[in-house]
This record gives sequence, structure tokens and C-alpha cells, in this order.
Amino acid sequence: MRTLVTGGAGFLGSHLVKELLNRGEEVSVLDDLSTGREANLDAVAGRIDFTRGSVLDRATLRAAAEGCHRIVHLAAAVGVRRIVQDPFGSFERNVLGAANAVQVALETRADLAFASSSEVYGVAHPGPLTEDSRLVLGPPGRPRTAYGLSKAIGESLLAAAGRDGLKTLVVRLFNVVGPRQRSRYGMVLPRFAKAALRGEPLEVHGDGGQRRAFAFVGDAVATFADLLAEPCAWGGTFNLGEDRETSILDLARLVIERAHSASAIRFVTHARALGPGVEDFPRRVPDLSRLRALLPRREPAPLESVVDAVLADRRLAGASRGA
Repeated sequence: MRTLVTGGAGFLGSHLVKELLNRGEEVSVLDDLSTGREANLDAVAGRIDFTRGSVLDRATLRAAAEGCHRIVHLAAAVGVRRIVQDPFGSFERNVLGAANAVQVALETRADLAFASSSEVYGVAHPGPLTEDSRLVLGPPGRPRTAYGLSKAIGESLLAAAGRDGLKTLVVRLFNVVGPRQRSRYGMVLPRFAKAALRGEPLEVHGDGGQRRAFAFVGDAVATFADLLAEPCAWGGTFNLGEDRETSILDLARLVIERAHSASAIRFVTHARALGPGVEDFPRRVPDLSRLRALLPRREPAPLESVVDAVLADRRLAGASRGA
């Protein structure tokens, strides 16, 4: 089995590439390095075929997919901060990238797995969210709405191609965290870790009562690979994450504790942190019943261990750098 991973030099992609290699697969990677880093693939250098290029260039994507039995499409705009700063570019990358992935999969007769996002649920009920929950995206002019909409369009493109015979799989990712994730696009755990190691205040948006469920990247990519290998998963849509909840304020306190930091916690409004009109959601937790009915349950890494791994990664990267 040869798999092309688009966005394979990114945080999630680089971990998935290693997981697939460890399972005996051959892997090709396409990444334009706009958010990914070649250094993320240093541990597997020589074991993969790497192409530097964009999923927006269909010819490049087509060439990278040559000889691949499967495409895992991860390449996308990532992070609330980047989406707010460049809503049009983010929408273009997500929608046109997905359309190109579908077209190339049809041309090469490769199976296509698509990494969607919990953002597709928008301002839907607080959950836990099932795969059949209604998508309530909100006003289309808001950047965060546009991101969720772009991912929903990607899912719709796969569904349409599936009716034409393309073998598809949709995975909705919920708050995956771990080593190699960086803070520059607003991801909360690496942002907290960076501040704690510098002794700077941890900025909590709103009152910190928002509840999230964080999944360790090692657990997430193992489950993702299990889905790819499970014939009964294909044709379906699955939430992927954890349902163990914590508040953002409690996460900040845990990071300070595990880092042995003297950092304070500073509360800032969402508008001040991300700009006017950017919504946050009081709760974002997946219902994992469909996933657990298909796959054996994987015991998740404790949140303390996840925080420790992120802190260790930040120390290794250098807490003084702006990565």
C-alpha cells in the first residue's frame, strides 16, 4: 500500500506519516511548507518520497499521487488566528485543495480520506456532538464560520464523488495536541506552554469556562491509521478525538503546575485577542459512539502526560524562539 499524505510535513501529517511507515506502508508526502516544516520529517528522511508543492496546483498534486493507492488529504489552513488574518486565502486553500484532491483521486482511482474538523458543527448544540448532528454555521461573513463552511464543502465534495464511485472516508478531528504543534496560529496548548516556560502571563480568552476535550496526537494518528485500515470505515464519517473534558482555565492552571512556572493568568476578551466578530463556543466535545462501535477503545494518554510532552517539546525547540 502506498499512501500520499498532503500536508505531511505539518503537525498532524508528520505524525501520521511516521505511524503509516511503522505499519509497513510506503508513503509519499506533498507539502508547500507554508505551515509545515521539513524538520518534522527528519526522523523518516530517506523512507518517504517528498514533493514540495501546493494542493492548489492540480498538476503537482497529480504527479505526487502517481502510483499511490490512497490519498490522505490533510493540507489545509490551520489555526483560528491564521483564519482570522486571511479568511479568503484560508477558504480558497481548503475548498480548492479538497476539490483538487477529489479530482486527482478520481483520475488515479485512489481511495480518498479527508481530514475535516469539529469546526463544521459551528454553533450547534453544546453536545456531545454526533456525526449526524445538524451543522449550524452562523453568518457566512464571519471568518470562523467561513472555515467551518470550507470544511463542510470539502465533505460535500467527497460525498458527491462517492456517489460516482470514489471510495471515501471523512474524519472530523477534535482538538488534537502534542509535540510539533506550534503557537503562532493561536493553538491554545502550545501557546500556554510557551508562555509558562518564559514566565509570561497565560492569556485566557473570555472567562476560561469554555470546555474542550484534547486528544494526544499519538493516540489520534493511531486511531486515524486504524480507520484507514478498516474496510468497514470507508464510506463513513467519524469523529476523532477524546471525550474527556477540561475547561480552558483549568488547562492553563495545569500547564503552570506542570511547568513549575510562576506565570500568572491574564483574562482577555475574544475581541481583543482575535478581533471583533470572532465567536468562541462554550463546549466542543465529540460523541465517539460510532468510532467505538467499529474499533477497540484505545486508552487515552492522561492530560498531565500530554501537557508534559508539549512542555518537553517546547524546551527542545527553545522557549525563546517564536516558533
